[in-house]
Amino acid sequence: MHTLQENVPGIPEDQLRIRAQCVHPSGLFDAFQREAVEQSIVDRFERQVQRFSNRLAVKTPDGALSYRELNQSANRIAHTLLHLLGDKPEPVPMLFETGVPFVQASLGIVKAGKIQVPLENGFPRARLAYMLEQSHAGMVLTNTANLAFAQELTTLPLINVDEIDKDTPAGNPGLSFHPERNVAIDYTSGSTGKPKGIVRTNRSVLHEVMNYTNTFRLCPHDRLMICRAGTIEHFYALLKGASVFPVDLRTMEPSKVAGWIHEEDMTVFRTAVSAFRTMAASLTSHEAFPSLRLICLYGEATYEKDIQLYRRHFSDHCLLVSSLGTSEIGDYAFFFVDKATNIPGAFIPGGYPIATANVVVLDQTDTPVARGEVGEIAVQSRYGAAGYWRRPELTTNAFIVDVDDDTTRTFKTGDMGRVGADGCIFHLGRKDFQVKIRGHRVEVLDVETVLLRCEGIKEAVVVGHAASPGNTQLVAYLMAENPKKPSVSALRRIMAKQLPDHMVPSCFMWLEAFPRTATGKVDRRALPVPDEKRPLLDTPFVAARTPFEEQLVAMWASVLRLDRVGIHDRFLELGGDSLLATQLISRVLSAFRVQLALKALWEAPTVAEMAEAIVQCQAGQLDEQELHHILENLEAPEK
Repeated sequence: MHTLQENVPGIPEDQLRIRAQCVHPSGLFDAFQREAVEQSIVDRFERQVQRFSNRLAVKTPDGALSYRELNQSANRIAHTLLHLLGDKPEPVPMLFETGVPFVQASLGIVKAGKIQVPLENGFPRARLAYMLEQSHAGMVLTNTANLAFAQELTTLPLINVDEIDKDTPAGNPGLSFHPERNVAIDYTSGSTGKPKGIVRTNRSVLHEVMNYTNTFRLCPHDRLMICRAGTIEHFYALLKGASVFPVDLRTMEPSKVAGWIHEEDMTVFRTAVSAFRTMAASLTSHEAFPSLRLICLYGEATYEKDIQLYRRHFSDHCLLVSSLGTSEIGDYAFFFVDKATNIPGAFIPGGYPIATANVVVLDQTDTPVARGEVGEIAVQSRYGAAGYWRRPELTTNAFIVDVDDDTTRTFKTGDMGRVGADGCIFHLGRKDFQVKIRGHRVEVLDVETVLLRCEGIKEAVVVGHAASPGNTQLVAYLMAENPKKPSVSALRRIMAKQLPDHMVPSCFMWLEAFPRTATGKVDRRALPVPDEKRPLLDTPFVAARTPFEEQLVAMWASVLRLDRVGIHDRFLELGGDSLLATQLISRVLSAFRVQLALKALWEAPTVAEMAEAIVQCQAGQLDEQELHHILENLEAPEK
C-alpha cells in the first residue's frame, strides 16, 4: 500500500480526520502519482487489462464485461475506425444509451486516436443536430438500439458496432499518444444556452482521474455507480482496475437504483445532488447498504435536508462528499461529511481546493478580492481542458494564460462565491442566474434553503423571471412530498418570518418533475414560464358580486398577470409587491378619480376592502347622486 506523496495545505483537522476514513476495507489503495498524468489513456487502461484481465470492468442490468472482454470489444471498434478513417485525430460522434455499449465505443474511439463526441439519446433533436454540425464529423458510431434514431438525425455514414465483423482483430492496435492529444469533445450549454464543445486531452482526463482516485482512495476492489454516460466518469474506475456500473436515472426508478446499490455491493455512488435527493427520499427505514462507503455529490447545492437523508438511511461508515467543479477544469474542491460533521450554514460549502489548483475570487475587473468578499470563482491550473472546439475566441476569453508561466491558465468558472477565513470555498450560484429584485441582489440558495425546510416540499428551485421590462420577479418551482401541498399563504407566512420582502418569491409553481440535464442536475433554463393561474391560497375563491368589484378584479388580474382573482384574496399572497402596488394604485386613480394612498393597499389588501376604501375616499369628492350609484353597485346581490 502506498500513501499519497502530496498533501493539501490548509485543510482543517476535522476535514483531515474524515478524509482519513475514506479507505476501502481491503486497504489496497495505491496512489495515482502525478507523473502518471504524463501518458495516454490507452497506455494506462491497457496496463489495467494486463493486471486485472478477468476482473469485472463494467456492468449494467443488461450485461457485463471483464477487463479482457471490454478490451477486445473496444479493439474491434478501434480497428474498424482505423480501417475506415485512417489515423487522423478527427471527431467521432457516438449515439448510445447509458450502458456497456457506450463504454465499449468510448474506449474504441480513444484506442483509434479519434475524438469521442457523446450524443446522449435523451437530448432534444435540435441540440444533437447542432452538435453534429459544429463538430464537423465525418461519420457517427451507434448500435442497433439507436440506429433508427441516428438515421433520422443525420445523413452522415453510420457505423453499427453490433454489425462489426467478428473476424475483425481483437488485439491492441498498438498505438500510443501524446498527453496533449485530444480525446473527447464534451458539449455543454453556454451562457446563451447554445452548446459549446469542451475539448479534453489525455492529460486533462488523467489529471481528473488522479484527483478522484487520490481524494477518495479508490482501489481495484471498488465498485462505482455512475449516473450518466459522459466522456470521463467511467475512466475513474477503468484506469484504476475497479468496476463501473453506469445507470440512466431517466429510465431507472429511484427504488430500483437503491436496490441495485444493495444487490451489487456498490462501494461508491456518484450522482447529482437532486438525483440523490430523489433516490434517498424514496427509501424506507428497512434499506441497508453495508458495502457503500462513499456518496459523491456534484452539480448543485447540498442542503440540510440532503444531509438529514444521508444520516437517516446510510451506515455510520459511509461518508458523504460534496464537490465543486466545472467541465472545463474538473472537480477542484471537496467537502467531506460524516454523521458527526457540523455544517457551517444551511448548505454544505463548496469545500477545500485540491493540491493542483489555486482558487481565487475576482471582482468585475478580474482583480482578486479579499477573503470573505463575493465575486466570480476562478481556478488557476495547468491541467484543464484544451479549450472550446472550433471556438478560438471563446477559448481565449475563458482560459487566461499566466504571463509568468505559459503552462498555467486561469479559468473563470462563471460561478459566484467567496473564500472563508480558513480557505473554504462557498459557492453562491451561477453568475448567469444572479438575481436583482428592486435593487437588492438575491442569493437564490438562501431562498431555496428556507423553502426546503417547509413541510411538504421535496425539492425547490428559485429563479429570476423578467415579468416585464425592468421588473424581475422571483419564481419558486416546487415538487411536493405528497398529494397534500402546502398553500402559498402558508409558505409566505413562513418565509416572511425568515426573509426580507424582496426575497419572498412572487410566484410559486408546482411541478410533477423538474427538467434535468444529462448529468441529472436541474436544468434551470428549461423550467416552464410562470403560468397565470391563481395560486393555491388559504382563502377560498369568491367571485366578484357587483359590476364595481368586477372592474377592480379585472384591474388586479391584469396587474398581477393572473387568470382570476377572488374578492377576498390578499394582494401580497397573489404575488404583489411595491412596484405592482404602484401600478395598481395608478389604475385606480385613472378609473375612479380618487387619490388613494399606496399604504391603503396594505391596510385594505383585498378587492372587497379596496372597494370600501375607494367609496370612503370618494364620499368627500362626489355629489350625492354619484355616491348613491356606487353604493348601490357595492351591495351584494345575495348574502
